[in-house]
Amino acid sequence: MDLRISRDSPALPSTRTRRERAYESCRDPSLAVGCKNGYRLFSLSSVDRMDCIHQGEESPDVCVAERLFSSSLMVIVSRSTPFRMNIIHFKKRTEICNYSYSSHILAVKLNRQRLVVCLEEALYIHNIKDMKLLKSVLNTPPNPKGLCALSVNHSNSYLAYPGSVTAGRIALYDAGNLTEVTVIPAHSSHVAAVAFSASGSSLASASEKGTVIRVFSVPDGDKLFEFRRGMKRYVSISSLSFSADAQFLCASSNTETVHIFRLQHHSPSTESPSWSGYMGKMFSAASSFLPSQVSDMMHQDRAFASVHLSAAGMKNISALSMIQKVPRLLVASLDGHLYIYNLDLQEGGDCRLVQKHRLYESADENPAASTLEAGGLSYAETVSTNTNQHSSSLTGYSEDGGVKTGELIPDHEFADESLRLDDEQEFPPVSFQDT
Repeated sequence: MDLRISRDSPALPSTRTRRERAYESCRDPSLAVGCKNGYRLFSLSSVDRMDCIHQGEESPDVCVAERLFSSSLMVIVSRSTPFRMNIIHFKKRTEICNYSYSSHILAVKLNRQRLVVCLEEALYIHNIKDMKLLKSVLNTPPNPKGLCALSVNHSNSYLAYPGSVTAGRIALYDAGNLTEVTVIPAHSSHVAAVAFSASGSSLASASEKGTVIRVFSVPDGDKLFEFRRGMKRYVSISSLSFSADAQFLCASSNTETVHIFRLQHHSPSTESPSWSGYMGKMFSAASSFLPSQVSDMMHQDRAFASVHLSAAGMKNISALSMIQKVPRLLVASLDGHLYIYNLDLQEGGDCRLVQKHRLYESADENPAASTLEAGGLSYAETVSTNTNQHSSSLTGYSEDGGVKTGELIPDHEFADESLRLDDEQEFPPVSFQDT
């Protein structure tokens, strides 16, 4: 699942704080769930109410379900044809266009300016207005999980993806101007998760070890924050998500704990003269005499808040949002439920479960892809590769472009009010793929 916010909120009176301005601009969270029978779109208007606003049966066994903000534009990829992307107008129940690629589609990312298709060793950047292919980024480092992130702020349209075969480097690309930006040396091991903040000015990442999470500035790649998720065991990070105001970052994994980190720099002048504060200063002074690995560990911040799930070992995706002006943590799990927790923005600590919603009705509808609109990120997993079809056998496939195009999107589709692409209050969803 991906959680993300498109852009900074519109200007409000100066009496409102930055956090209030960011959260007040958010619409109700929404969730897209792909399953064996198609996909479903939900709207979460309150903690106790989650409405199914659409049920699509155009394609079976959906493994990628991406919605353009809260518009009627949906991108669907089915396991039966994993090399083909279908773009549909779900309110009209019509297909707008389709594209086929040279190998399986592992992820699709959208903002108001670009649509990016991620294959294992290539990225294709399209113009969202007419779906014309603008750039083919070929021969990228092997990326079997389809790991990539696209800033939802279309005026700051950065794309991040693995930048090395052997190390945890992140390639940063300007999808708006179609130029390379930089390569960030993020981790010593391979990157497992990446996410942009709503403004696109910060990038969070985690490695395959899952013990350390870092936040970098964009586009220069300077390290801003470093957090330690744990010390005793390696985990598989399944999602990273910023809050709407970029003051918090949540991380979920295959363990029973979801961590929430506060993104703020500590000021020594404001620290209370407590015993813990005194010991912290002592450790900080002593760290200059210790090996670099030990020193780095002592400077890493711990979680501000956390959630303890009822079960471990099951993939879940988390996101931070406001529901009826109250901060919440949302967790969508492959057990077929959406969990909603309270979050105390002042005290942190353990988050309390306040509601649970079912995402599907029967056991044979295991969710294969989902999308939740709330507050901050993007992440994708690999799709099933158990088909033997290859797009090189498709009529019209071009090795030059690496893509076979269907009918282009007619201009009038984007003039339709039901798409509302000019609505600056719309925000993108979260997407979640089963492996």
